[in-house]
Amino acid sequence: ELLKKLADSVVNYDEDTAREAANESVAEGMDPHKAIFDGLVVGMQEVGRLYEIQEYFVPELLMCADAMYAGLDILRPLLKKDPNEKPKGQVVMGVVQGDVHDIGKNIVKMMFDAAGFVVHDLGRDVPLEKFVEEQLKTDSEIVALSAMMTTTMVGMKNIIKKIREKNPKAKIMIGGAPVTEQVANLFGADGYAKDASNALKDAINMI
Repeated sequence: ELLKKLADSVVNYDEDTAREAANESVAEGMDPHKAIFDGLVVGMQEVGRLYEIQEYFVPELLMCADAMYAGLDILRPLLKKDPNEKPKGQVVMGVVQGDVHDIGKNIVKMMFDAAGFVVHDLGRDVPLEKFVEEQLKTDSEIVALSAMMTTTMVGMKNIIKKIREKNPKAKIMIGGAPVTEQVANLFGADGYAKDASNALKDAINMI
């Protein structure tokens, strides 16, 4: 019931209910990790689906994200921090140059955030060099590139090549509507994420 309430609060962009459900889950002693991933994130994935079939548009998405963050603000501080546990890892992410579609990237970012990664978000329409610079500056283990158009997807190949030249150790993951496993192999990426939960699982496996 409570997980459904958390998920629905995100889908219905209801910040008050998100806070209320998050507090209830704390009161009931639910594992905050479960509340986040089986509640809030499930809601956000449904929102992504509604956006894809054009039932939701950008304004709804932004309000849904606000509701998710309202719940996350309560739950995230409670995630059991093992004193010996370092952050899961660091990830540089952004939408490649010429592309301003960042909904998918933002959902992936939230999931990485919630899972305990340090995220260096470059935003959208990011020049090739910026990915390379940021990876070197932060020494992030993973670079996640997103493209929603076939025309901008082609730019990923150059970014991957440049990062490989400067730091062959970095793992590169790509995703977005036109991206397929074949494209990832062709461009020399280490991983391909067909959706946000896949992106997270792959990233954890990569490190």
